Amino acid sequence: MSPDYATALFLTCLKVSLPTFGWVIAGAVLARLGWLSESLNDRISRLSFRYGLPLMLFAGAASVDYASVLGATYLLAGVLGTLLVTAVSWCYSIWRGHPLRERGIFVQGAFRSNLAIMGLALCISAYGERGAQLAALAVAVMTSLYNILVVFVLNSTLGGTSSVQAALLGILRNPLIIGIAAGAALALSGLPVPAVVEPASVWLSAFFLPLMLVCIGGAMKLGELRQSGALAWESTAWRLLVSPALTVMLALLIGVRGEALGVLFLLVGAPAAASGYIMVVAARGNGVLAANIVVLSTLLSALSLTLGLFVLSLLGLAGDIGA
Repeated sequence: MSPDYATALFLTCLKVSLPTFGWVIAGAVLARLGWLSESLNDRISRLSFRYGLPLMLFAGAASVDYASVLGATYLLAGVLGTLLVTAVSWCYSIWRGHPLRERGIFVQGAFRSNLAIMGLALCISAYGERGAQLAALAVAVMTSLYNILVVFVLNSTLGGTSSVQAALLGILRNPLIIGIAAGAALALSGLPVPAVVEPASVWLSAFFLPLMLVCIGGAMKLGELRQSGALAWESTAWRLLVSPALTVMLALLIGVRGEALGVLFLLVGAPAAASGYIMVVAARGNGVLAANIVVLSTLLSALSLTLGLFVLSLLGLAGDIGA
């Protein structure tokens, strides 16, 4: 393989990751300058989460050909990979002797990615509308699984009143899940999908995803990184390196290749979800540790995702990116 080809391929991978992380950096700069207050950031985030992203995911789910997707192995790989990472990271935490009250935070950071915003943005940047369609279903399935696993992980280490029933109810009320389910129902109903749906998905993606990425950057508390201990770095390493590696290896073993593998990698390799920090604080856990995992993984994922996508592409496993 020629050096020129490898260089061109690496630059293509940079074009996938840089726009996404550029918006995050922009949000951090705006917050630093005082132009994006915490209250404004919260209002924008709620608006986007409740209306913008569900509409965008509805449009993506409505355009999927479910006759070919329902048997897709990449969804199975995502579920099995998440369960594997959860189990192995829990055993690793016991072996490392992490305090019980911090074990759940570590494990949550290891398996739970920000796939609904960061992951989805990267999939669209890499594969366009096809990436949005493949990611929409994975977001629905894996977000539901994340919410159930978090109840077990945090309850067993921090206590709390949440139950599996509460987690399931939360899934049913999740605006993202509702949007995807509505789009899937329309596609499977046999009714014609309005012609405006596909372009609407593009318009919504172009507006709401950058907005949410700016909010992620604005919410990061970089000053708290000075308090980052070894546990935050360990969990970040699991989130960005071990988790995607285990999931991709599992996916390869069951035959996942091409765009589906690329989408799966970008989803599971995304940084830790900010909602994990909120749940830890609500359970009276170590909020500083949870916040540091989110910030560290967000900052370092620009490098890990770019290099990971480059390696998969170099091996011919991730399909045509940037097409």
